[in-house]
Amino acid sequence: MTPGKVLQPVLKMKVDELFLCWFSQPATQLTLKDCLRRIKNEEKTEIGNGDSGNSKNERFATKNSDSKQSMLGDIRLPLSFSPPQLSTTLPLSTSSSSRNISNVKGTRRSSGTRVVQAKKEETLPPSLSQTIPTFYFPRGCPKEKVNIDAVIAKIERTFSQFPNERATLDDMGKVAKACECPLYWKGPLFYCAGGERTGYVSVHKFVAMWRKILQTCYDDAAKFVHLLMNPGCNYLVQEDFIPFLQDVVNSHPGLSFLKEASEFHSRYITTVIQRIFYTVNRSWSGKITCNELRKSNFLQNVALLEEEADINQLTEYFSYEHFYVIYCKFWELDTDHDLYIDRKDLARHNDHAISSRMIERIFSGAVTRGRKAQKDGKISYADFVWFLISEEDKKTPTSIEYWFRCMDLDGDGVLSMYELEYFYEEQCQKLDNMAIEPLPFEDCLCQMLDLVKPQYEGKITLHDLKRCKLTNVFFDTFFNTEKYLDREERDQFSMLRDGEGESQELSDWEKYAAEEYDILVAEEAASDQWNDGYEAELNPVDHQKANVLKYQMEKRPFFEMPSHLADVDLDEYDYEEDFE
Repeated sequence: MTPGKVLQPVLKMKVDELFLCWFSQPATQLTLKDCLRRIKNEEKTEIGNGDSGNSKNERFATKNSDSKQSMLGDIRLPLSFSPPQLSTTLPLSTSSSSRNISNVKGTRRSSGTRVVQAKKEETLPPSLSQTIPTFYFPRGCPKEKVNIDAVIAKIERTFSQFPNERATLDDMGKVAKACECPLYWKGPLFYCAGGERTGYVSVHKFVAMWRKILQTCYDDAAKFVHLLMNPGCNYLVQEDFIPFLQDVVNSHPGLSFLKEASEFHSRYITTVIQRIFYTVNRSWSGKITCNELRKSNFLQNVALLEEEADINQLTEYFSYEHFYVIYCKFWELDTDHDLYIDRKDLARHNDHAISSRMIERIFSGAVTRGRKAQKDGKISYADFVWFLISEEDKKTPTSIEYWFRCMDLDGDGVLSMYELEYFYEEQCQKLDNMAIEPLPFEDCLCQMLDLVKPQYEGKITLHDLKRCKLTNVFFDTFFNTEKYLDREERDQFSMLRDGEGESQELSDWEKYAAEEYDILVAEEAASDQWNDGYEAELNPVDHQKANVLKYQMEKRPFFEMPSHLADVDLDEYDYEEDFE
């Protein structure tokens, strides 16, 4: 800290908190007591060598040392409380007689000087500066038994199998295994070594790149971020995932049918990227750090790509069926097919189930970062991915944060009773139009407070909602009429059973996606039977192909990723041309 700069209140509180934490440790107290004991002994020795004329000062120095020891006893009161120590220190704070004040002050001044001299002469043990080991490892904790030379030798043997010791993207699967990485790290390994410029990677360039990573990155999260990130960055933005996911689309057997409709590659990639940031980027910054990636299960899912031939089994990020449901829902709302929807389009979702006040909040920029929502009143397909997942599963941390941001009108971090009443008013109007008598707000509020059990009276925090197991009931009550009525028809015990058994069953999103995909397949089958005039046996893969080809549209640049949660502007991104 620069001289003269005053600590900010919040920083000063943190420093005080850390100091008190250190000061209250038994080891710290024992060390300080030992230091005070040494100072006291040196004082006595030094004073004892003087003349008898300083007997008064000697007696006061002894008393001063005893008072310091008693003060130390006061500091340790929470650990070992003893009334005699308290009684010896209390008289020090009482007022003495007037005839002794000047003498005491003078004596204390002289003895204080001598005590300071004793402190300067004493040297602290050198072991005190070596007791705190390194505890912060942003690139992973270093592993002691890593033989880098053995790994490099294995990689060189693998490259020797290729012509001129050069590996193409198709060869990188063997190289990834030599690096002890999952198979689908092959794309990032290839591009990080500069393969996109020449179409191949030489053994010398790859070994230099991988040796540097092994020397600086000590776990999978740090290595993966280093492979994908832009130079000079220590985080991942949405565009960084494009080459990696394009390689998955091109080479995974579960997506082989998608090669017939290359214009849909960017749609699928956009969906997967948004799902990655929805789950992994817990800070809502649009930048995935090593720590966020380390805490997520994304890298485990990347490893499962090699083991699972059916891409639809990887429901958290890569499922094609989930992409198909999301894209078809967006396609139904996007009537002019310009890949943007406005307020009226989004209001038609699920037969106008979402209240108009909530629609306004979504377009206000509370949960979107692009300027298009506020400026032009439109949101992109990437924004819709976040909306649909949050709407159909209101129990995940991200969805709770999504709707909390929308309901927090003044942005003060709490939901007041006024804000709850603001959204409930429209619910009452919609119920009146349906000839249903709404519950008075006061009664509804009592039910919701009993449901959430907020920590502070009169306001609901984000922490309160994350502790609640029925946040979907809370949110639906205030802005989703259809789901609110569905909940009202069910008894409270069934809702509690659903909340308790949620960990053992599929998530609400997975249930919704499975049901909607079956409906879409059935509708397509009925359409095929009507058009062809005969009944054919249904094959889900064939229907995926048919549906992909059915929704052919005029080809135009699509990949405008986001606006959502990242300050990126990929206007008119032509994905196929960039990779040719």
